[in-house]
This record gives sequence, C-alpha cells and structure tokens, in this order.
Amino acid sequence: MKESKSERIERIKRQKDGVDVLADIYRYAEDGGEIDPEDIDRFKWYGLYTQNANLQPEEDKNLYFMLRVKIENAVLRREQIETLGRISIRYARGSADFTTRQDIQFHWIMIRDIPAIFHLLQKVGLTTKMAAGDVVRNTVTCPLNGKAKDEIADVSAIVEEINRLFESDRRFSNLPRKFKIGVSGCASHCMPHEIQDLSFVAERFDDGRVLFATFAGGGLASNRRFADFFGYVEEKDIVSLSKAAVEIFRDFGNRSKRNRARLGHLIEAWGKEKFKKRLQEITGIKFTEAPPPNVTSAKKRHHCGIIPSKDEKTDHVGCALFGGSFGGERLLGLHDLMVKLDISQIRTTTKQNFIILDVAKPHIKGLCEELEKIRINPYPSAFRTRTTACTGLDFCKFAISETKSVAERVALYLENRFPAFGEPVTISVNGCPNSCAHPCIADIGLSGATLKREGKTVRGFELLVGGKVEGEKSRFAKRTGILLTHEEIPQTIEKIIEDYLQSKSPSFSEFLEKSDFIYIIEVAG
Repeated sequence: MKESKSERIERIKRQKDGVDVLADIYRYAEDGGEIDPEDIDRFKWYGLYTQNANLQPEEDKNLYFMLRVKIENAVLRREQIETLGRISIRYARGSADFTTRQDIQFHWIMIRDIPAIFHLLQKVGLTTKMAAGDVVRNTVTCPLNGKAKDEIADVSAIVEEINRLFESDRRFSNLPRKFKIGVSGCASHCMPHEIQDLSFVAERFDDGRVLFATFAGGGLASNRRFADFFGYVEEKDIVSLSKAAVEIFRDFGNRSKRNRARLGHLIEAWGKEKFKKRLQEITGIKFTEAPPPNVTSAKKRHHCGIIPSKDEKTDHVGCALFGGSFGGERLLGLHDLMVKLDISQIRTTTKQNFIILDVAKPHIKGLCEELEKIRINPYPSAFRTRTTACTGLDFCKFAISETKSVAERVALYLENRFPAFGEPVTISVNGCPNSCAHPCIADIGLSGATLKREGKTVRGFELLVGGKVEGEKSRFAKRTGILLTHEEIPQTIEKIIEDYLQSKSPSFSEFLEKSDFIYIIEVAG
C-alpha cells in the first residue's frame, strides 16, 4: 500500500532526525552527487527548501534552494547586515527578503555553496538551524524590546531563552508539525498574538503588576482560528509553560494527518479546559483569572516613521518595504550608511519591515535623505506600511501567481492616487490559497488563483476583504469569490477606497465589514 504524505514524513523523521542531516548537507556539497529526496525533506531543519524549477531556463538543470536565516530577537547587527549582503550578491543572485517571522530568505542557493554560506553566518552569530521543519520556529517579538519609550516589558531575555531551549534540546526536534511562539511587551501589540500557536502578551494592571496574558491555538492555514485566552502568568513562568505546551503537542498532536496536526487542532479535539488543566499539571503553574487585555487598534499595530526612544538624544526610524523585498545591494548600502552615522543595529518586524535603532536626532533628516537614495522609505504611506507578500511564483513550488511585484505595483498606484490617505491599510498578496502572507487577516487579501479571461486561463487572485487582528475584535476576511487579473487589482482597490471615502463609515475596517462588494464584479470585467 502506498504511503500517505503523513506516513512518509513520519517515517523519514524516525529513520533520521532532521537535525542530523547537517553532515549529509556537507557531503552532498563536497561530492556533488544526486541528493536523496528524503534528505531534501530533512534539509528544512537547516532552513533549506527546493524552489520552483518551472521558471528556470530549460537548459539550466541545477537544483536551487531557498535558504531561510533566523533573525533571533529581531536583531541584526551592522556586521551581520554586511555578511548577509555579501551572501546575497555572491551566492543568491542579489536576492534577500524579510519574512513575517522576522527572518530573512535567499534564493538561487546551490548545495555546493552551503558550507561557505554557513561558515560566513556562523562567524557573525547567525544560524539557519530550525528555521523550518517540524520544530519550534523562530520566536517572534516586538522589534523594540528594551528600546521603546512606552514599552510595558523588555522580553528579549525570555525570547533568547526560548530559542536556545528548543534549538539545543533534541527532545523537541521531531514535532507533528511546526510550532510558532510569540512573546511581547509592546504597548502597541505589534506581535500578532492572535495567530500564534502559543503567545504571551504583557499587561500592566492598576496595582502596578505586569503579568502576561497567555494565548494558545492560533493559526491561519488548515487550523484557521484565533488563539484561545487562558489567563495571566508571571514573567518567570513563560519558559516553563512554553516547554510544557510543546511537550503536549509533541506527544499528543496528530501525526496521521498533516492537515490536522497543529496545536489548534489538538485544542479543538481536547477542549480548552483539558489543555489548560494539562498545562497546569505539568508545570504546577496556575493562571490568574482576569479579562483579556485591551489591545491596540489594528491600524496602529506597527512601528513606522520616526519613533521615540528611551534615550532622549536618539530616535528610531521605522522603514517600510514592498512585501519584504530588500536585496543584497541595498543591504550593503544600508550597512555603509550605518557605518557612516555610527548606527549599530536594525530590528526586523512581523510586517516584513525594519527599524533603524538609536539614530542621533541631529542625524535623522540626513539619514532619511540617504535612505531614499537606496529606495528605502522612512516615511511610509498608509498603503506601504502594512503591505505584505509571500515568496510567490518566482520561487515557491505551490504558488499560482507572482506576488512581490504585485505588492509594489499596488502600493505605488494607491500612493499616487490617494496621497493624503492617512489610515493604514493592510494589503496581503499571497501567491496560492495558503496563508504565508496572512491574506485572511488583512483589510485587502489577494489569494492566488487561476481564472478565465476571453476564454483563456490566466493567473490572478481571489479578492478577500475585511480581516483584522485586534484581540476579541479579530475576524477573518470574507472570501468574495471575485477573481482578478494582476492588471485589474489596482483599479479594483481604488474603487473600494473611493466608495469608503464617500461613505459615512467611521473607519475603513468597518466599511469593509459591512459591504458586500458584489458591484466589484463589474469593475473586474
């Protein structure tokens, strides 16, 4: 009998743990031999995925990989930026994209170059280990840990401890599927705790205590659900609870069906109270009962523009990209600019953007002018601030449509059309029906699809509207069933915004929630 996908993956993990494939990676790099397809699956434990070969020239028979590098605690130091830029130029055809987990990805990587790349990364304290695979992924957090003037708590030490725990302990290297953790002390609630497998959010109570709201079971793919709230715990309890939650998932998560194998599925099967009871039995920790935190409005959950620092002599500069696209030349340009102005680090965000830290106030204007020269926008528009895009057709095997160029085209079009529009709009461009760019929680989501135009099948997107993450007010976007070509997208969103501006709705979000958008079919042709 033929193995199912789940049976195959569970078998190859039993036969060789993903973390043990490193020696094979080096062997394949040295001898240039054919790579065992089962080892290719294990390569994910070191951040390697095969990329879409369909768009390669027919004569190019090379096997290319995407390589994901973890940016832990969202911190990139100046020397790390230089190294990433050089890797991009030398080994990745100039590619480099930030991700929604605050990581960075390269494309066009060849197996023969991996030892040299890993050596360069190791020299500056970067790693790809457990950047992918059935493991605990990079812990997301507020990029302004320890730096924001209004933060509730600096959780950088906790994030570091969580990452080290799961990266070093082999008992957690074979989970039923991936596991995503977030920890935040941000007053703006920039870390989307609603969609993590497990998350902790700082809250300051009237008596001055800071406790952490605990959420579990969020997800956007087959486990599309917002995380359940479990109560509050102390800071010292976070690592123990994280370990216990992952142990429960490891031991009881569904290993027979991968589309039912996330923590949210287990919580649905068990019920919230059983899961909570099990956590408490393992850890001895009791949750403090209180209402869930009041979170920041969805449109304000970002860090862009000029941001006040704890140090009165400096500010931070939040810069927006188009779907995370950066590239090696701009990485090196940014590095040189940081050297010139004696800036030590940047921080990456969950919106595929980044923040330049601790810029002396007299240098802000000059920095922003220099950033514009290397096509980095330090004063992003309402449309650029929250535009995200997945890898897309150029490199992803699952993608139906291109994404990065679409995200840029749409944002630029809307900036020109509505230059004074001041309400941040979340636009997500996703190349397939999955949720890597989070289209189902965006104001405007674009989900890769094929459609008919003039009797021909063409690539395009389905329009989703009205999603948002905002605590108990969170909602998933409505699927409109409206299919759009790449060319039809900018004018379609333009029409939606025009109608919003003519309406009496108090916000774009409420307008989207209450509209049916049937009329858009006529716009789409």
